[in-house]
Amino acid sequence: MIRAPRDAAVADTLRFAQKVPGRLALCLYPTPSAEDIEELAEAWQLHPLLVEDLQHAGQRPKLERYGNVLFLVVRSARYLDDVEDVEFAEFHVLVRANAVAVLCQDGRWIDGADESSLAETIEEDSDRTLRDDENLFALGPEAVVYRLLDPVVDGYRPVLNGLAIDKEQIEKQVFSGDPAVTERIYRLSQEVIDLSQATSPLVDVLGALRRGHVRYEIPEPLQSYLQDVADHLTTVDTQVSGLRDALTQILTVNATLVAQRQNEDMKKISGWAAILFAPTLVAAIYGMNFDDMPELHWGFGYPAAVVAMVAFAAVLYWTFKHKKWM
Repeated sequence: MIRAPRDAAVADTLRFAQKVPGRLALCLYPTPSAEDIEELAEAWQLHPLLVEDLQHAGQRPKLERYGNVLFLVVRSARYLDDVEDVEFAEFHVLVRANAVAVLCQDGRWIDGADESSLAETIEEDSDRTLRDDENLFALGPEAVVYRLLDPVVDGYRPVLNGLAIDKEQIEKQVFSGDPAVTERIYRLSQEVIDLSQATSPLVDVLGALRRGHVRYEIPEPLQSYLQDVADHLTTVDTQVSGLRDALTQILTVNATLVAQRQNEDMKKISGWAAILFAPTLVAAIYGMNFDDMPELHWGFGYPAAVVAMVAFAAVLYWTFKHKKWM
């Protein structure tokens, strides 16, 4: 494999790879600019629609073919334990005879290396891959696609483990009555949905790659490698779906418990309102000071009114307590 130097022209690299059968040029774009995409489009004679896709990130995983160029979009994921969040990175991969181009649309590599060290990280990974999998790359440019998909799919497992731990913590919060758990459930559900949007379309992408094996004469050993990645991805996608269903059930249980607690609170509020209403009613009646109210001139009128108010309140309190409203 010939890796294009940072200052090498794409057209020169492509011509150099095409001179000798079996040569493979790999063009890496840690932070692709508009000028980089324009140069790549001109050297590879890319379709205008493909160029437009390269200029716009934020796409779902997909596989398209424009003439002799295969266009692949994949999204890696990395779990950030300190903030309980999932970080995604989008990659655009172009494959043609004797050449592969990889564009890191988010300025991050699969392991999370940022722009400051991205170029060095990619080059180190490339060198290590060349040393370890020299025979693999002899299978053609599609081998580069496999070497990208394999760590991407393997990276989903730690993310699932982190999300599963968050789910277990949320289950404990739900039954402890923590009022902040609802927001955490919604936040985790959004992370799982984002992960599902990265894994589910990728299942179709790998299926399309496997269906093109015969038509595009993909070597048999490489088919086995891609089948292994597809099996791992199917397992991951199933776990993501299960986690999403579990969060839906947790949200339902939490809503039920919240409604139950609110109902208990309303019972207590209604009970105390009734208890306070009884003495208020007696005081209101005897506070009207009509001349035809003989109790106003009765010596025991005031103590009797106070006793009546206390008695009414006590009876109501005992009644609500017996019905477990208090």
